[in-house]
Amino acid sequence: MKWNHPDADLLVPDGADLSDALRRTTHLGIGAHQDDMEIVMVHGVLQCFGRTDNQFTAVTCTDGAGSARTGVYAGYTDDDMKKVRLQEQRAAARVGRYSAAIQLGYASTDVKSPADPRLEEDLFRVLSEAKPRFVYTHNLADKHATHVAVAATALRALRRVPPGDRPEKVYGCEAWRGLDWLPDDRKIVLDIAGHDNLIAALMGLYDSQIAGGKRYDLAAMGRYRANATFLDSHAVDTTELAVYAMDLTPLMDEAGPQPAAYVQGLIHAFASEVGKRINDACGTRVSQ
Repeated sequence: MKWNHPDADLLVPDGADLSDALRRTTHLGIGAHQDDMEIVMVHGVLQCFGRTDNQFTAVTCTDGAGSARTGVYAGYTDDDMKKVRLQEQRAAARVGRYSAAIQLGYASTDVKSPADPRLEEDLFRVLSEAKPRFVYTHNLADKHATHVAVAATALRALRRVPPGDRPEKVYGCEAWRGLDWLPDDRKIVLDIAGHDNLIAALMGLYDSQIAGGKRYDLAAMGRYRANATFLDSHAVDTTELAVYAMDLTPLMDEAGPQPAAYVQGLIHAFASEVGKRINDACGTRVSQ
């Protein structure tokens, strides 16, 4: 398989051919940055770890050049950081026993340009070959522009896949904005309990991020635990760790809602829910 960027990198940890690695893929992650699989899309990783019937493949779209850095990494150039982050993602793929890890090597500016067709073409090739049952990507209400651009490009690629070859579900997972605000009937709760040590090990491989100035490991684990506890105020916890996701499955259909209208509809549902609760408490009409 030929990639559109010269810096694209491929790792198949068990040494299989890429075509075989993709054909056995059941869960596919499409993320913006190195560590998005292990923080944002970790449910897919855990659904496949140690199993033969499920296999996870990671597609990382950008080169990691723009990451924050301090301490030992303060003097690293963008090119230095690209090399470090590429190796960190490779290490995570080995520890997580991924079927394959594909790093496409694009600059964030390229990913954020809808006029640049290269990323969409690469993702379409992967999706067409793998035909995964489940796809994980970023949610469209994320406040990181590169995350939103990757999710939007993934959806464009998915719309090109014949309906019979599309995944059963497409999950838009939380990162640079939690999804606690989603009404409970629109919220997908992904249980990730039981593998605390593996999650910590995977996130800990990204030393350039943690020692480099961002405690993603502590922040992510705190969110997972908070999600599990604050999900339902009138019930005991049913899990210890959870990731929230937005259901992007309807957006694969070209006849379905457009992405912006779909997310705005979710926001309106949230606003209506809040307004009704205030109205019930105050006994006064609250404009929607």
